[in-house]
Amino acid sequence: MRRATVIGGGIGGLTAAVALQRKGWSVTVCERAPELRPVGAAIAVAANALKALDVIGVGAPLRELSAIQGDAGIRQPNGRWLTRTNEAVAARRYGDSVSLVLRSTLVELLAERLRPGSLLLGTVVRSVDPGTGVVTTEEGEITADLVVAADGIHSAVRKALFPRHPGPVYTGVTSWRLIAPAPDLPLRASETWGRGRVFGVIPLADRLVYCYATDTAPPGGTAFAGEKEKEELLRRFRDWHPPIPQILELTDPAKVIRHDLHALDTPLPAFHRGRVALLGDAAHAMTPNLGQGGCQAIEDAVVLAHLVDGPDDLPAYSAARLPRTTRIARRSRTIGRISSLRNPLAVRLRDGGLALSSRLIPHLMLRSMDDVLQWRPPA
Repeated sequence: MRRATVIGGGIGGLTAAVALQRKGWSVTVCERAPELRPVGAAIAVAANALKALDVIGVGAPLRELSAIQGDAGIRQPNGRWLTRTNEAVAARRYGDSVSLVLRSTLVELLAERLRPGSLLLGTVVRSVDPGTGVVTTEEGEITADLVVAADGIHSAVRKALFPRHPGPVYTGVTSWRLIAPAPDLPLRASETWGRGRVFGVIPLADRLVYCYATDTAPPGGTAFAGEKEKEELLRRFRDWHPPIPQILELTDPAKVIRHDLHALDTPLPAFHRGRVALLGDAAHAMTPNLGQGGCQAIEDAVVLAHLVDGPDDLPAYSAARLPRTTRIARRSRTIGRISSLRNPLAVRLRDGGLALSSRLIPHLMLRSMDDVLQWRPPA
């Protein structure tokens, strides 16, 4: 039986493990944490990723546990809508709605589909030999026909395979994420753009709301939780439109996560070397502005399992995934730069142009995502 070792128990790594397992591989997942703790709070699983999850039998149960995004759009801090999307139109256009769910829920759905004993928690990988497929851990060696490196944005495997690549760079933007009780106010999925600042509101199931915020800042602003970060959010967003200040007042400080945003601005020359395939953030870490980081990792996993029967097939995986993820990462980075503009004149021009374009071109936001969301997994 073909053997695969997956490094990393995040969404991308677990999706790859389940997909390979369904194709007849014997899979071992090495996760350094003592328990599965997904990075981040919630995830918007778009139509393209839902179709990929359908391939491995996770799409239907995920939809059952998710909230539907519904109508959404971009607003100004005073509450004025600049552009909107219509959920019914989006569902017809892409064959699916956006499913909003806790990351932990998706991780649990994936992990419960692994064969017993295939998930090794608390297992630290020390090195990988791309020629032999030997993965060296603190407990010993694991030999595999295929190694899938899904070890995140600061991937040690990527650094070993491509030592001359510059790696991730700081984007100039720091971010906060949180889960809070939903206030007793009308809630709609939205992203509000100010001068250098962004605040996103994503209603979830069970009267919860997921929020994210960004602001331009020097690097080094990283903290896992605390009263200080809640105070920072209130200082920046207290005077923005409802329900933003109301959500922040209800937020438990322990639920606030802050991270600086990094991205791989320089694409890798390939997503493989020898017997090793890179996947997700390890291969193409992107800014969150298109909401496609996790979705592209899910796509990677399903395509990898479809194309690869052995190491000789890995060039086909690189050829299938590198151009697409590079385009999406660059577009996401561009939107991030536009949303973080600080110059008052540039902000007025941005907002006016977005509002005018939306009036002149129906469903402009949806059309701009066609090449991303109309993707279908390989048959």
